[in-house]
Amino acid sequence: MIKMETDKIMDETNSNAQAFTTTMLYDPVRKKDSSPTYQTERDVCFQYFTQWTEAAQVDFVEQLLSRMCHYQHGQINAFLKPMLQRDFITLLPKKGLDHIAENILSYLDAESLKSAELVCKEWLRVISEGMLWKKLIERKVRTDSLWRGLAERRNWMQHLFKPRPGQTQRPHSFHRELFPKIMNDIDSIENNWRTGRHMLRRINCRSENSKGVYCLQYDDGKIVSGLRDNTIKIWDRTDLQCVKTLMGHTGSVLCLQYDDKVIISGSSDSTVRVWDVNTGEMVNTLIHHCEAVLHLRFNNGMMVTCSKDRSIAVWDMTSPSEITLRRVLVGHRAAVNVVDFDEKYIVSASGDRTIKVWSTSSCEFVRTLNGHKRGIACLQYRDRLVVSGSSDNSIRLWDIECGACLRVLEGHEELVRCIRFDTKRIVSGAYDGKIKVWDLVAALDPRAASNTLCLNTLVEHTGRVFRLQFDEFQIVSSSHDDTILIWDFLNFTPNENKTGRTPSPALMEH
Repeated sequence: MIKMETDKIMDETNSNAQAFTTTMLYDPVRKKDSSPTYQTERDVCFQYFTQWTEAAQVDFVEQLLSRMCHYQHGQINAFLKPMLQRDFITLLPKKGLDHIAENILSYLDAESLKSAELVCKEWLRVISEGMLWKKLIERKVRTDSLWRGLAERRNWMQHLFKPRPGQTQRPHSFHRELFPKIMNDIDSIENNWRTGRHMLRRINCRSENSKGVYCLQYDDGKIVSGLRDNTIKIWDRTDLQCVKTLMGHTGSVLCLQYDDKVIISGSSDSTVRVWDVNTGEMVNTLIHHCEAVLHLRFNNGMMVTCSKDRSIAVWDMTSPSEITLRRVLVGHRAAVNVVDFDEKYIVSASGDRTIKVWSTSSCEFVRTLNGHKRGIACLQYRDRLVVSGSSDNSIRLWDIECGACLRVLEGHEELVRCIRFDTKRIVSGAYDGKIKVWDLVAALDPRAASNTLCLNTLVEHTGRVFRLQFDEFQIVSSSHDDTILIWDFLNFTPNENKTGRTPSPALMEH
């Protein structure tokens, strides 16, 4: 009986409400009905409501809501919103769950973390006691090579992760103040790259007979260079002094690569030689090519060499003293000037104007990339991207999977001899003595205008640029002028010198 009466009341209420919506607009500040009849009936409903189970209460409210109009739902929603909100970051520590609150906030980026600090004192306490700025910096250092390099060069790596025995951990405030300093450093480096501002250090190789540095590779401690005078010279990065000279080749050292165990070099004497990287002792000589070895690459137990004899040799490296020929790749119609490879493809470029792609696993030919108008002197390959430089003075970007040329970069006045790229930029060196820095991201955007792609041109070498490498902080280049130049974009100080050089370059020459 009660249920029938309730349903009747609700049906009448619903029909009245529907009629009401046709005659009245929604008034958000309307006064509540306070008539004695309404209050009496409401109290009776409350008495029934409180006697029901939770499930019955929910069912009643659902039935009630289904009989309401849209604008009434809006009013209910506005009433419920603040009731449903929970400041869980503040509530979790009260339950002894500080670590969960810290873990949640640790996923924020820098801007969000700054905003979170301003929410309330409790959020600020969680961020501070959880050392969340320190954790954010550590996450960046683990995942970003620029941050990792800065940590090492600016000497704040020691304040991250677990402190060494005897060291005390810096407080939260230290890392909070460190973060904007790091961001300023990063902005400064990027700006220096774009404007060409740098500190220049110079190594004069002072070769006695034939002058010129054909190839190089570097790390934080040393530069290993291959010279036209048949030697490999190793230079200390701190004082730029030559600490070791490796002799054995009977022709110019045209290419080299090293890892933590060996240096492998190729020469115009047609040999590939293997040296102990620590002692400088020659441990192996490979005689296969019948003309100059122009380039080589090795990685993960495999080496690829190429030669003026138009062939490419693929080698298996069991140990420094045990290197065996796996396959010879033939197909180019002129000297093969450069090779690169990964686990999927071997890529070669030749004076015959073509780039050829081969399967790494089977050594079978895959495709040819055509487009350069003259011989190709250099290339780099990574992921799907190949970047090549040619004696037609141009640089081309290719999609290795479909063979399409994505972009042509023009600006050098002579043969483009060396090229490297990372995720942001391309750096090229040419026989015009110039090094150019290009915007890779823009170059891959077909909408970008060609005249906006060259960020700057560096002119210090007085001869042909033969080889270069770079990282986030520097370019290291070598030239026919018998010098190695270190272009430092991190340590440039604007008030030292307007030219971008150090105050006394002569003091840096060795």
